[in-house]
Amino acid sequence: MVKYPADVKRLPGKERRRLRARGVMLEPVVRIGKRGLTSGVIEEVDRQLEERELVKVRFERNVLRRYDRKELAAELARKVNAELVDVRGRTAVLFRPRQGWKRYLERFSR
Repeated sequence: MVKYPADVKRLPGKERRRLRARGVMLEPVVRIGKRGLTSGVIEEVDRQLEERELVKVRFERNVLRRYDRKELAAELARKVNAELVDVRGRTAVLFRPRQGWKRYLERFSR
């Protein structure tokens, strides 16, 4: 089980389930290979999140020999200021709202 730092944004369970369901139908747009989280990979995930909000990332087998998939996904989410929605097998789903976290989370505090 991955422990999340206190400063990580947490989505309500209902919203997390909605995003997880949307993520099932996505195709992976970024593949992370044996070199792991390089600056190029992080920039590409950041760019894709700006464009799409919800992104599926696939970890190749080579990278999983050196790193734990959940820790790698949590680290990637932290570096791109995104929420880790789901990790299944070798894929992870990340979410970052286009309008910013503060404005997005206001919807749930009403």
